[in-house]
Amino acid sequence: MIIKEWMTKDVITVDPETSMMRAAKLMKEKGIRRLPVVDEKGKVLGMLSDRDVKEASPSKATTLDVHELYYLLSEIKVKNIMTPNPITIKDSDTVVKCAAIMHDKKISGLPVLNDKDELVGIMTQNEVYSVLLSITGVYHGGIQIGLKLSDERGSLKEVLDCVRGHKARISSILTSYDKVEKGFRQVFIRIMDMDKSALNELQKELTEKYNLTFWVRDNLN
Repeated sequence: MIIKEWMTKDVITVDPETSMMRAAKLMKEKGIRRLPVVDEKGKVLGMLSDRDVKEASPSKATTLDVHELYYLLSEIKVKNIMTPNPITIKDSDTVVKCAAIMHDKKISGLPVLNDKDELVGIMTQNEVYSVLLSITGVYHGGIQIGLKLSDERGSLKEVLDCVRGHKARISSILTSYDKVEKGFRQVFIRIMDMDKSALNELQKELTEKYNLTFWVRDNLN
């Protein structure tokens, strides 16, 4: 999962001299929450978020009249309120690396650069969610099966052979070593829907042979 395959490529940007009022209007019109700030050569200088705009805006309790307020907002420039030198990521990096940086740094979007340090896209929480939904296959429905397996070689193959033995079609397989004791792993298998009797037989065998932690039908329709 490489970033350049999932990022938003048509990035809306502003320059440092753009007024805060203009930037706020742009975000509202385009339905976005952040704007990369670039210079005339396209180099990323900062990031402007809707939070930056809100924090810099006068309080509703201001005593300024409407003309003074508009003058003030037009005088505040993006360069005065943006986050300078933002964290960036390369388009050749993985989406999971991007997600880890966003999670650890508590930020919701990263400008994406190519190998020439040119802005080529942006990754936000929405793009990360899209990848998560895609790799889990949730939009295809079916059954998600959770198992706690030994981390020994061949333990997963044995389960997959069992699933295939019931002619189930596997749409995704994910594993995790979090929230489980050492020597074990959690495995999440999604299968396409099947005849009820076939599903019952598969569930029965998995329950008897393995540590089946959950069996859930996902249907978003």
